[in-house]
Amino acid sequence: MLLLKGKLAGALATGALIAAFATTGLVSGAAAQSVLRAKIHADLKNTDPIWTTAYITRNFGYMVYDTLFAMDADFNVQPQMAESYEVSDDGKVYTIKLRPGLKWHDGTPVTSEDSIASIARWGKRDGMGQQLAAVTAAMEVVDDSTFKIILTEPWGLVLQALGKMSSNVPFMMTKEMAATDPFEQVPEIIGSGPFKFVKEEWVPGAKVVFVKNEDYVPRPEPASAAAGGKVVHFDRVEWLYIPDQNSAMNALINAEIDYFEDPQADLLPVLEASPGIVIESLDPFGSQGWIRMNHLNPPFDDVRARQAVQLIVDQEMYLRAIVGDPKLFQVCPSMFVCDTPFANDAGSERVMTQDFERAKALLAESGYKGEKVVLMHPTDLQTLSSASQVTAQLLRQLGINLEVQAMDWSTLTSRRAETKSIADGGWNIFHTSWIAPDLITPVANIGVSGGCEEKAWFGWPCDPKIEALRADFARATDLDKQKAIAREIQQRAMDIVTYVPLGQYKAPVAYRDNLQGVIKAPVTLFWNISRK
Repeated sequence: MLLLKGKLAGALATGALIAAFATTGLVSGAAAQSVLRAKIHADLKNTDPIWTTAYITRNFGYMVYDTLFAMDADFNVQPQMAESYEVSDDGKVYTIKLRPGLKWHDGTPVTSEDSIASIARWGKRDGMGQQLAAVTAAMEVVDDSTFKIILTEPWGLVLQALGKMSSNVPFMMTKEMAATDPFEQVPEIIGSGPFKFVKEEWVPGAKVVFVKNEDYVPRPEPASAAAGGKVVHFDRVEWLYIPDQNSAMNALINAEIDYFEDPQADLLPVLEASPGIVIESLDPFGSQGWIRMNHLNPPFDDVRARQAVQLIVDQEMYLRAIVGDPKLFQVCPSMFVCDTPFANDAGSERVMTQDFERAKALLAESGYKGEKVVLMHPTDLQTLSSASQVTAQLLRQLGINLEVQAMDWSTLTSRRAETKSIADGGWNIFHTSWIAPDLITPVANIGVSGGCEEKAWFGWPCDPKIEALRADFARATDLDKQKAIAREIQQRAMDIVTYVPLGQYKAPVAYRDNLQGVIKAPVTLFWNISRK
């Protein structure tokens, strides 16, 4: 009760947040429009969902772009922009026909050339896309609405790759935008999705505005996760970046916002006690936390230093700091998410058994002599901020000369892409988290990639053995064989420490009870929602 009174008192002391938004230009005065206002989990600074895997940019992608295929609530892949597809008898040719009437936001038609260029660009950055590109002999236009993907050999994950739910999602772009170097951001946002981005109203650090795409024709099927009909019921959606969690909570309680994407754990009892608010876990598996180290910069260019970090981890300590409530988390030795087909515990002994004496011995063997280590700490994401604080404590206990650099998440997602040395402003370590669809197979899980600077995710592990095993997994058609290969991959990834898994946790959302149609999915989606 003391917590409840304190938080509610804070709401009264804060006053009407909506008035503050209006004063600062954060909220539109378009009274004639139906508007959905959502507190989002991070500031949007980067808008190219192929250039970055950041979930805020992925969510932006779902607003403005569309996909050829999409994953439904049962993790089955369904046609989306595709009207139909055919697979040749030998499994080497996929012929995809686009739905009629697809238009870009500038009014021009979506064509096969756009699709081919988009797949090619995505295939240079995404883990599954890279594997698909490696077995693609050619992509050919049949006509304006039909194209072929011609493989060098049968590859059973084509639809799973083109329909993957999360980062990097193979969003379709115009051929002109898809011609952009994938290691640079596209210069213009031209999508074909259910919303249009209102660039002139974008206020970085405050607000992102979308309006309904009146030309969008939804599929006829009911919405199911990222698949089905993307029916938009609001004229306008406003994403509000509110770094202070108490302010966001008060705004939701006072009906000044409709949706709170990332309420931190200690606010949930207050929100549950507040009338008119729904607390709901939309994701059945939750997220897996990571420690990601930079393999290019000392001391973590030495595997013994990376293994030392594995040995200081206590997953339950992290999970209690991240979400608190044991009902919302589970310790897990698997890189491929517990309770899924490829879950295993290979190589996890160091991660699951904290041992500071062994850790200190390994760090000494690595040749570490007190050099500065830079931990990037995202202060505006409670889950990752809490994990960063735990790691900072443990690294100092290990004897690391640690410098914690505080920044917002969007800044971190830009910084992590830089391969600079520490002397030139580079980094050593940061935290992130991923949802299950991004992790449940060794091909989807970019964290186990050993693709070096050219293909690996930020941190850049380099290991040809892992890459060969991932290719073997993609070619395998027998489930038992795939499980055996997944175990080999995890063993190798744990041995060279591509990342350190911190267990699994669920993060509920909160929204006003006058909303209906909120989609259950690991990804935050804003179609199908209406007001009662």
